[in-house]
Order: sequence, then structure tokens, then C-alpha cells
Amino acid sequence: MPEPTVPAAVPAASPATGAAPHPTPPEFQQPVTPQPATPQPAVPVPAIPVLAIAGLALAAMASGVSLRLADALLPRLAREFNISLGEAAQVITVFAVAYGLSQLLFGPLGDRFGKYRVIAWACLASALTSLLCALAPGHHSLLVARLAAGATAAAVIPLAMAWIGDVVPYERRQPVLARFLIGQIFGFAIGVWAGGYTAEHWPWRTPFFAVAGFFLLVAGVLQWVRRGLPAAMVATTAAQPTGRPGGAVNPVRAALHEFQAVWAHRWARVVLVTIFFEGAAVYGPFAFIASHLHQRFGLPLSTVGGLVMGFALGGLGFALAARLLVHRLGEVVLVRTGAVFMAAALVTIATAPAWGWAVPACVLMGLGFYMMHNTMQTHATQMAPERRGAAVAAFAACFFLGQSAGVGLAGLVVGSTGTGWVLGAGAAGLLAVAWAFNRQRGRVLGLGLGSVTRTA
Repeated sequence: MPEPTVPAAVPAASPATGAAPHPTPPEFQQPVTPQPATPQPAVPVPAIPVLAIAGLALAAMASGVSLRLADALLPRLAREFNISLGEAAQVITVFAVAYGLSQLLFGPLGDRFGKYRVIAWACLASALTSLLCALAPGHHSLLVARLAAGATAAAVIPLAMAWIGDVVPYERRQPVLARFLIGQIFGFAIGVWAGGYTAEHWPWRTPFFAVAGFFLLVAGVLQWVRRGLPAAMVATTAAQPTGRPGGAVNPVRAALHEFQAVWAHRWARVVLVTIFFEGAAVYGPFAFIASHLHQRFGLPLSTVGGLVMGFALGGLGFALAARLLVHRLGEVVLVRTGAVFMAAALVTIATAPAWGWAVPACVLMGLGFYMMHNTMQTHATQMAPERRGAAVAAFAACFFLGQSAGVGLAGLVVGSTGTGWVLGAGAAGLLAVAWAFNRQRGRVLGLGLGSVTRTA
């Protein structure tokens, strides 16, 4: 067993924020040369800002609705614009691509101007872009509006996670993140249901008007909450010069510098590569669950949308039990068990003799996904704590680009292999991703995997 390392000293208060950043977990700290002890004043543990996190959960709900709203609307859009289902699906593709790539902008912006402030601005901008979606006169204008909607909604969830990482100590963070994600979970469920119900009963523009109004309301709530937060919780990070004459900051070079600094961390590279493949392995097959159930059992798309809401129910179950699960199981078991649950759910849906099996399978898949993904999110908030906004933005970008890659690859082969094989391949991929992550985690800790079953 390697010699024990000396834990790094807790950094002093930052002049930019006035608050001491949370230390990196001991198992991921780098060895340092011991220094003479310097007396430090006791720093009280700040109270968790419940109201502020509730506001962020509302913002995550609005973002989740916007993200999943168009899924069940595709047949209706195809009829409205007299286009194919594949062309209608472009409204999902452009949203996801814009969502992923915009992370490169919002991470540094959050660090520069304050994460809570930028989230509120993004909600206000999302109200406008959702309104543009509702007013789009045709398919091409709707694509442009959805592209803009993906870009503005992209700031909400990653920056909210980064802000929670700034104000909540690491040992208390994972349950807080899980409770915050209740908003996103409900947003996904409401988005799928609203899209399916609209496809049969309302004009297709109606939910976009509703989402615009909701974003506007949330933006007002966030601005009100932000004014009551302590200064340290809304502080900004001073921009660093990039070598231009006069010390002027080039925003593009500054952003690239931030992401390069994140990538320089070995553990950050592990987390980012893992989340890319997790996104591909989960959402590649997930995108075809509805088609599989519709084709194999002849279920109406509105019914299929209701079944997919079971995924959100499983996620809610994890969020409510997160504190107990994290304490009892630890990170390694959460990742491993989550992957096994998702793999079992996909295999069940692929091979079940009746559609009723899909109900518990979707719930199990949601539970497994949040067991694994919430662990990844917690690491994202701590893999580069000195650049937390850029780190979480890179995490979100890799996740959504992985989703795009997974759906694209599945789309290339589904015509020849069938949806069942796509679901089975996703199950195998998830098991491989979980095994690789835990193996890399064991290497970083310098211990065998059998010794790392719980977190401190």
C-alpha cells in the first residue's frame, strides 16, 4: 500500500469572494510538503440556503419542461408542417446541440458575473426564446427558435449545481443536490406529459406559451431571492488577464484557459470522459423506448408518454431517499447498483412479453439513473473547485454531447438491428461505464476496489 499523503491545507479566504472555498475530499487531494502550522480563526459552517435552492429547483423545472416538451409533440408537428417524423425531430436535435455547446460560454460567465445572477438572466432570456417558439410561423423558424431556446436554457442546471457546490460543504452536498434535482425530475415528467396531451387536445403552440410564462415567473423569483442572499453567496470571481496589451481580457481566450485548466486535473478527465459515455449509453437507447413500445405492442403515443413518466417517479424516489442511500451505500455501490438497475430495466423492456412490464422497468431505470448520475454530479462540483463554474459547464457539455452521439449512433443501426438490440447494447454499455469509473476511482485512491465501498 502506498505511503499516506499529507492532506492539503484548507485554503484561506479568497479576496474575490470573501469566503473560504470548500476543501477537496481527502481521497482526491494531491500530496504536498508539510508547512508550519499557522493558527486560523474558526470558520462557522454556513446554513444551507433553503429558499435559494428552492428557487433554483423551480428554474430547473422550467428548464426540464423546455428540454422534454417536444418529444411527444413530434407526430403533431409533422402533421402541422407536412414534414416527416425525422424532420420534425430536428427540433429536439438543435435544442440539445445548442444546450451542450453553450456550456462553454455560461461556465466562465457564471464565475465572472455571479452564478445566481446569470441563472436569473438566463431564465428571463428563456422566456423570450420560448415565446419565439410559440410564435414561429413555420418549421424552419421553429428550428431557429428552438436553437435559441436550447442556448438560453443551458445555463440553468449546470450553474445551479456549481452554485450549490460553492455554498454547501462537500460532505453535505450530495443530498442537497438530490433535493434540488426534484425540480428537474418534475420538469421532465411535466414536459413529456404536456407534449403528449397537447398532441391530442390543444394547439401545438399552447405549451410554449405556458413555458414562456413560467420562465418569466421564475426569473422574478430568483431576482427577489438573490437580493436577500449574503454577499459571499453572490460574489463573483475576478477575471484573469490573458496576455493582451493593457491587461484586457479576451473572453474567448479566457474561456479556453478556464476549460484547459479544468482538463489539466486528472480526476476531471476521468469524470468528463465517464459522463460522455454515460450520456451515450443512457439516452441512446432511451430515445427509442417509446418507439419500441409503440411498434411492438401498438400502444398510443400518449400512453407511451405516460409510461415514460415512471422514469421521473424513480428519480423522485432516489431524491427523497438520497441521504439514507448515500450514507448506507457510498459512491462505488451507488454507481455499480445504478448501472445494474438501468441495464436490467432496458433488458426487461426489450424482451418483455407484455407492455405492462415497462411500467416497473421505467421506474427502476429512473432510480438507477439518478443513483449513478447524482454521484457523477457531486464529483463535477468538486473536480476543479477553483473553477467550479467552468468545471460543471464542461460536465454538462460532455453529458449532452454524449447524448447526441448515442442517439446518432443508435439511429444509424436501429433500422437494421431493431429497437430491441439497441436497448440491449445500451444495457451492456452502462455496465462497462460503471465498471470503468469505479476502476479509475480505485486507482486515484491508490486502493483496490474491494477496499473502496464507502465514502468518508
